[in-house]
Amino acid sequence: MENTLLPKALIESNPRRDWCCRGAPTVSRVNQEPDKNMDLLAVSPLVLSDDVRRQKVSGPIEQRKIMKINKRVPNVSDVNGEVFVNGTSANLTRSCTINGQRIEQKLAKLHFSPGTVRKIQDVFLSEMNKGIHLQPSSLQMENTYVPELLDGTEEGMYLALDLGGTNFRVLLLELAQGIPIREEVKKYHISSDLRVGSAIRLFDYLAECVCNFVIELGLQDVELPLGFTFSFPMTQHSLDIGTLVTWTKTFNCPDAVNEDAVKLLREALDRRGDTKVKVVAVLNDTTGTLVQGSTLDPDTAIGLILGTGSNACYLERADRVEHWETERHGEREVIIDIEWGAFGDNGVLDFIKTDYDRENDANSLIVNSFTFEKYISGKYLGELVRVILARLTKEGFLFIGEHTPGCILIPGNLTSDLVSDIEQDSVDGGSSNTIEALRKFNIVPDEEDVKVVQYVCEVVSNRAALLVSICLAVLLKRIDKEHVTIAVDGSLYKHHPRLETWIKQYIPLLAPDHKFKIIHAEDGSGKGAALVAAIAQRLQERID
Repeated sequence: MENTLLPKALIESNPRRDWCCRGAPTVSRVNQEPDKNMDLLAVSPLVLSDDVRRQKVSGPIEQRKIMKINKRVPNVSDVNGEVFVNGTSANLTRSCTINGQRIEQKLAKLHFSPGTVRKIQDVFLSEMNKGIHLQPSSLQMENTYVPELLDGTEEGMYLALDLGGTNFRVLLLELAQGIPIREEVKKYHISSDLRVGSAIRLFDYLAECVCNFVIELGLQDVELPLGFTFSFPMTQHSLDIGTLVTWTKTFNCPDAVNEDAVKLLREALDRRGDTKVKVVAVLNDTTGTLVQGSTLDPDTAIGLILGTGSNACYLERADRVEHWETERHGEREVIIDIEWGAFGDNGVLDFIKTDYDRENDANSLIVNSFTFEKYISGKYLGELVRVILARLTKEGFLFIGEHTPGCILIPGNLTSDLVSDIEQDSVDGGSSNTIEALRKFNIVPDEEDVKVVQYVCEVVSNRAALLVSICLAVLLKRIDKEHVTIAVDGSLYKHHPRLETWIKQYIPLLAPDHKFKIIHAEDGSGKGAALVAAIAQRLQERID
């Protein structure tokens, strides 16, 4: 099925020379597949639409055009390419005759030149190598001590405790030949006083919920291995030792910092003594997603979370990993938790940081941290769009004639789910979602306003997709297997209408010799944790 959300390839005569550095790949044959020798020079899927007069929107915008790119671009051929247009994906120079070009110029730094794309690749790989060799790096490259995936011999019942927010889950997974055949799950709430109190009170409550869950199922006399998804920054010393570095979100139990989360949970379970639950592994949701993906496709070697936050992990050759505190047993591979949300915290990505990004960072709870996450994750994309729209409004480029739309000037008022809704308009060639989103801010937009807002959402979303694709392409090259499956979970990836399409089209251009597939692997933090417990149990039995 032809996909028209992103322009396809490509210039027949000289694909390397004639890619347009301002937009997505230029095209002469829309349906032609990308040449494996082709370089991705740069990106933005935004193209031209007809001139319009400023007028109030009275109906959906439905235009499908093939237009010429009319802007000279440095470092590429002067040959003008053509781009297939879907809906309102529009270059503002032609669609907004008054301010379009000036707005494009203001957002120009959100587009990447060929050199910038390559530099991001190089910097990411360099930071990975430094991190894995225990040199200073913005990438933690944490050894998870998960050296294998499921092998089909796993039998029995396993528990998972998924802790990452004000609500948490306890899950029971029963396996037969490595395949889940039964699942039981229950959700619990953690009160604010427990989240900011003592570690003993918090972990006693967690143990109480786990034990009550087990007793309700009548399994109190059954030995149950448990995988603990602990979604907070930690330093992992073994598969079942993870030291808390710092609390995040709404948690702050000071006496738990620098303590082993597994030890705290084990001690709480021992104080009760009414079940035979045994904590055998600690992990984060990204590792769980990779392991969960392996039950769907045995070629899974990368786990990706793209939701409120973002992170990735992958299968690394064990002989490359220097941080290994336990005895080695001939492991060939191990899952490495990259912790890529912090990529660039040391300044190595400052060359792509715009003034909009700096303001987005300044509005965040933790300034100068989680740099990469602020470019790509659901927690920050909406705010980045809002920052840009607020600036354009203050400078007189947007919502002209409206009373000052004060709501859009307030940090945190525009969420990423609204960005996804607006992007759906770009897919459909409509405007209803955009108009509805702006009405939440008491704004009645004209047609030009709609195009500008859609343009901003598209630029920000597309940059996020490209950044994710660049890093995934580096991982594919590093893993260097014949075929790699990427297991993905996260609300932004699931609900944004274009991210998956862009990522699937960018990766082959960035890693043309590496075959890959993307699958949805939901609930890595729950099912994945129980599966890691099964792996941990199998490994321990082998050693014993």
